[in-house]
Amino acid sequence: MSYTLNSTLLLTILLAVGLFFFLRASSKDRTTIVEISSSQKPVKVLNSLCEWLNLRGWKQTGGDFEQRILIFKGQVISSKFLAIFLGFLGGFGSCALGLVIIQIYPELGWWPILLGLIGGPLSGIVYFKKSAREENFELRLMNENENDSTFMRIRAHRDELISLENELGEKLQLKSDGSLFKTPI
Repeated sequence: MSYTLNSTLLLTILLAVGLFFFLRASSKDRTTIVEISSSQKPVKVLNSLCEWLNLRGWKQTGGDFEQRILIFKGQVISSKFLAIFLGFLGGFGSCALGLVIIQIYPELGWWPILLGLIGGPLSGIVYFKKSAREENFELRLMNENENDSTFMRIRAHRDELISLENELGEKLQLKSDGSLFKTPI
């Protein structure tokens, strides 16, 4: 086996590994806990948050009055476009791996190219199934006095928390430590 075929096989396998980790990351749980404060009264902040969550498709499913917790649930749907796109990428990548295998083992004939018929639909289906899930949005009011400013702890998907801070930050005078806008790197 020549050096060119070795390096091509290595790069093709690295592409397959990259696709695998992309599919894995697309279904990874990104639940984050953030503490948010507001100078406004808790009743106004909670009413605005509940209204905003209802407009975004979240349904209140429970809570605990004693512990001051509200729980919302929402369904995350998969992107059909991304599933199709990943299916094409997986198919082309699998065909590329088949072509490299043909070059290394010519006695196999053209059969390895059929890997594209497995890799394409498989990657699209894996993304579509794993990325569709139910998410929770838990809000806990931390302050004891109803007349003071609001201090709460929210546990939700990172993207929802960023949307909350972007869309309601100024209106409700929300303040957090800003960690949502920092990259983990």
